[in-house]
Order: sequence, then C-alpha cells, then structure tokens
Amino acid sequence: MSASVPAIRSVTARGLVVPIARPVKTAFSTIDAAPMVLIDVATDQGVTGRAYIFAYAKLTVKPLLHLIEEIGRELVGKPVAPFDLMKAMDAKFRLLGWQGLVGMAVSGLDMAYWDALGQIAGRPLAELLGGAPRPIKAYDSYGVVDPVADEKALRRSLEQGFRGIKIKGGDGDAANDERVVKGVRALLGPDIALMIDFNQSLDPAEAGRRIARLAPYDLHWIEEPVPQENLLGHAKVRETSPTPIQAGENWWFPRGFAEAIAAGASDFIMPDLMKCGGVTGWLQVAAQAEAANIPMSSHLFAEASAHMLAVTPSAHWLEFLDFAGVILAHPAEIVDGTLTARGPGLGLEWNEAAVAKYLVN
Repeated sequence: MSASVPAIRSVTARGLVVPIARPVKTAFSTIDAAPMVLIDVATDQGVTGRAYIFAYAKLTVKPLLHLIEEIGRELVGKPVAPFDLMKAMDAKFRLLGWQGLVGMAVSGLDMAYWDALGQIAGRPLAELLGGAPRPIKAYDSYGVVDPVADEKALRRSLEQGFRGIKIKGGDGDAANDERVVKGVRALLGPDIALMIDFNQSLDPAEAGRRIARLAPYDLHWIEEPVPQENLLGHAKVRETSPTPIQAGENWWFPRGFAEAIAAGASDFIMPDLMKCGGVTGWLQVAAQAEAANIPMSSHLFAEASAHMLAVTPSAHWLEFLDFAGVILAHPAEIVDGTLTARGPGLGLEWNEAAVAKYLVN
C-alpha cells in the first residue's frame, strides 16, 4: 500500500432519533421523527470520514448499528479506496444479496470513505470528483398537505426562493388528490413546479386514472405511482401518462437502475445515496442517466447530494427534506431556492451536544 493512501483505523456508528420540524405524512404512515445512524470512519492520517443514513423506522436503528460495526471490524487496516472496498463488499454479500439493511450500511460506509478522502485533500468532494460546488436548484419536499391548513408553510417555501414544491398523494381517493392538487396549484401560481409523490400506493390501472384526472394542473412529475419493483407497471403507466414519471429512490445499486432504464420505467430518475451504493454507486448511475438522456435528481441527503449533482451531467432537482440539520454543526442553507455543496469532503460536522441529546440507548 502506498504511504500516501490512508488506512482505516476504526469504524463507529451511533443511533439517533431526531425530531423534525415538519412531520411527513405518506399514503402509509406519518414520519414525525427521523431515526438515523451516524457513521465515523477514522483513518491513520488523523482524519475521520463522516456520513449519516436514514433508518426509516426506530426498530432498524440497532440492527444497522450492529451491522456497520461488524463490517467495520473487518475493514481495519484496509486502504480507503472506495472502488476497491465496494468490490470487496460485492463479493462479501453476493450470496446474501445487499438490498435492505446491508445495502444501506455499505452505501453509508462508502459516503464516509469519500468524505475522508475529501478532508485529507482539503477539498470539497465535488472538486475531488472533477467538478466544483455550484448552486443546485432545490425543491421543498412535503408530505400530505392541506391547501388551507398548510398555506403559511407553503408560502414560507416560496419566500425562501424554492421554485419547486413536492407533495404526497394516495392517502385518500382520487377526488381528494384532485382537491389538494387544485388548491396547492392555485396557491403556488403557474410558474412553480409542482410534483406529487404516490409512494408506490397505486396499481397501474388506478395510477393511470388519477394521473389523467390531475393532468389539468400542470404537474412537473408523478413520483412512484406503483410499487418500485414493478418495472413493467411503471413502464405501462408511463406509456399513457401526459405527465413525466419519476422514480428511483428505491432502486438498489447501479444494477437496479440499469434494469429500470432498460424497462423504460420512468422519464426521470432520482437515486438515493443510501441505496444506490453511496458516492461510488451514484457515479455509475449518473453515467447511465447521461447515456440514456434522463434527467437525474436526488432523494434525501441534501448535503451530500449537492456535491453529487454538481458532477452529474443530467442534473435536474435536489430534494430538500431536512432531517439532519438538528444534529449538524453547520446545517444546510437554502439560498434563493438553491443549495451549494460545502467542504472539505461532504462538509459534515456533528453537533455533539445535539447528538448526545438524541442518542438511542
């Protein structure tokens, strides 16, 4: 191993349940707190790479902690070489498969490796990858809303300069979806992009009916209208939809995107760094998107996604849903509806007082 290549000294993980200012209601449940896992990869050059992942449910926090720490024990002494480490993880979990918690752990570790390399170089990750931090157009991401009860919050988003708003649907019937979309469109006016996310709650036939009903309201995209694994269903909906179809947050690793693109499953794609293979996986997905001429957005992880979209040829929108701001020393800041990546590395620094407050025992 070259003396200039850092080696891993230790891997630690901490579980948190963090309150969020704006609960997110979906077609299936309401997220009123953010279960998270913080990952720290210490190196022999005195730098610690940081990343966080979103556990979705409190019950998955401790299994993720255990999994990351067990994998971490086997990483001690290995070079911080993300592509090589991803190849090793692929071999390690080939028979088991690495969707689910394993994929989340592997992706989170990959983000921490790249953060360490950026810190050691003293450069933002976007620069390390050959680009430069730049303002990335962001949309404000909501759950299910009520145009009247949530008017103040929606107007606040406009005051912050957001040029796009995403809401969720599918928690009621088609008439309710139309009522909400009609009300929000009237509030936003014609020049703000409005997206709706069905969170996989419909079958293809019902999705087609609802999309047709919502078409008069000039939606920017329809997100995950049917279950994410139903690629043919997505393609079927897309064939007749007057509105572009968006998907990808639940497709796993570059292979999942290759299969989805081959199936013609969506007009747009939006990888989730925690599921697509971290930074290493994202780069491969971005190459696929460019080759297929597909606009590519992000899902969650705004701080890291701002770096990745800065080096994504078909970069489209950054999703802003601030789960981590409470535990960051320097929370992400929206300026005129955009987010610019910060460094060095991913630009993450823990607010240790807040971390201690929200630790899962």
